[in-house]
Amino acid sequence: MGVIDLPKYELTSEENIKANKIISKYKGKRGALIPVLQNIQETVGFLPLDVQRKVADELGIPEKDVYGVVTFYSFFTMVPRGKCNIRVCMGTACFVKGAKRIVENISNLLGIKPGQTTTDRNYSLQINRCLGACGIAPIMVINDKVYQKVDPDKVIDIINKYPQ
Repeated sequence: MGVIDLPKYELTSEENIKANKIISKYKGKRGALIPVLQNIQETVGFLPLDVQRKVADELGIPEKDVYGVVTFYSFFTMVPRGKCNIRVCMGTACFVKGAKRIVENISNLLGIKPGQTTTDRNYSLQINRCLGACGIAPIMVINDKVYQKVDPDKVIDIINKYPQ
C-alpha cells in the first residue's frame, strides 16, 4: 500500500499558541484523547501531524494511537477546510448528470484536487458519495448553501460569487 501524498498544511503561529494551550490543559490525561482532539479541531479547524505528535507526547500515548483515532473518525480532518467549503455529490444520479465535470472544472479553477484546500485557505474541495438529493442532481454544496441541477460549465460563475 502506498503512502498518501498530502500537501503540507501547518498551523499559523497564532493557531499553534491556541493548540498548545488546549494540549497543556490535558497533560498526562491519557483518557482525554478524543476531547483534546475535538477541542483543537474546533479551535483551529484541523489536526496536522505535528499537532498529533504534540498531543501524543503530552498525553503520554503512542503517536500511532493518535493518528489511528484521527484517521478512523470521519469528523476529524488533517486538512484545513477553506472559508468556502465546496462539496460535490458523486452519487449515481449526480455522476450520471455531470458531477465529474463539475469536480474537474473546480479543480482547474482553484488548482486543487478533491480533499485539498487552497494555500490561502479560501477554498476546499470535497467529494461526497451521496447527499440524498437525487431528484435535483447534480448538486454542489458551498458551506451550507445547496446548488441544484448545476451546469458543469457554470460552476465557475457560482464559485466566483464567493469573496476571496
